[in-house]
Amino acid sequence: QVQVLESGGGWLQAGGSLRLSCTASGFPFDHKAMGWFRRVTGKDREMISCISSTGDSTISADFVKGRFTISRDNAKNTVYLQMNGLKPEDTGTYYCAVKARPFAINPFSTDEYNYWGQGTQVTVSS
Repeated sequence: QVQVLESGGGWLQAGGSLRLSCTASGFPFDHKAMGWFRRVTGKDREMISCISSTGDSTISADFVKGRFTISRDNAKNTVYLQMNGLKPEDTGTYYCAVKARPFAINPFSTDEYNYWGQGTQVTVSS
């Protein structure tokens, strides 16, 4: 069966960096676009970044503003989210998800993703 597992969350001070990892199995990883989402206080789950199956294309939400970078290693069935310049408002639960349809089809919608991990907590203190 499909499994999606995030790791790398933690507690840190504002301005710091974290790299989240997401390892997936149970499907042809190199055939699927992957996305990172988060749920922060007072907001619905929102898309951070999505990466195409080959890693050649990415798209990110405006709030990322160059601070976060998504990447993938298909040999390791892993997708990463490098987060720099973290702020207290970035505190929340971060999720990895498998995109059901091709990369270019509405990557910002949670409805486009059919498998989700349990999430990893990121806490940024001021």
